[in-house]
Amino acid sequence: MEQTTTLPLPPKKKIPRKKVIRNCVIAAFLVAMYAWTFSSIGVNWGQIVSERTLNNMGRVIPQLFSPEWAVAPDALRLMGETLAMAYTGTLMAALLAVPFGFFAAKNMVDSRIVNTAAKWALDGIRAFPEIMLALIFVAAIGPSAFAGVLAIAVGSIGMLGKLYSEVIESIDMHVVESLEANGANKAQILFYGIIPQVIPEFLSYAIYRYEIDVRSSTILGLIGAGGIGMMIQISTMNRNWDEVGMALLIIIFVVTVIDYVSSAIRKRIV
Repeated sequence: MEQTTTLPLPPKKKIPRKKVIRNCVIAAFLVAMYAWTFSSIGVNWGQIVSERTLNNMGRVIPQLFSPEWAVAPDALRLMGETLAMAYTGTLMAALLAVPFGFFAAKNMVDSRIVNTAAKWALDGIRAFPEIMLALIFVAAIGPSAFAGVLAIAVGSIGMLGKLYSEVIESIDMHVVESLEANGANKAQILFYGIIPQVIPEFLSYAIYRYEIDVRSSTILGLIGAGGIGMMIQISTMNRNWDEVGMALLIIIFVVTVIDYVSSAIRKRIV
């Protein structure tokens, strides 16, 4: 019969007291910040649990879960408009972000001024949320799907330009140096040494951005930028919660399908 030997456990590592105190201070700071921010938003618990709120919730929620199928054709048409709006805006952004990405990449432009200016421009664009851009374009050109396209395009350039610049900075420069050593000109280096390395990740990020823009486009319709968001706004104003439920059902279905297809495509590309 075999005898089992019990190996001694390694000694437990002692945590330095300074590290324990530091972690406690950080935890206390985070709790205090959360308590301060939560108390500053002015939550009215009496209003939240009031009889009126409960009655409203009891009237609205059942209608949301009983969608009005008669408006399904209109909802699908407007969802198609939303998808087209997101596609056009993302395509514009994916193309316009390319020069920003090259100018912001340190291994492409040997000028700190140009690099910094391009990065500041991308940071400035990312500071504006799409809904604010949509308000500006709706005020400028009127309520239409084109205002939503412009908001999506401008808002997406910031994110795509930054990601593109990071992709370009991570390429294998030995390929570029080999082409230079063999006498290739700038255009040949670009088309044979750089673009083949960055195209798969550029496409992957553009498709991922399209996922985000589809969700954003549904919101932009609430402020007059067209698409299914406008239907939600009108139905909400008329208190037709069953129509809102139909629109939400279509949004959930379409966004889920797009997420699944997009993930599958991006896995095959990268």
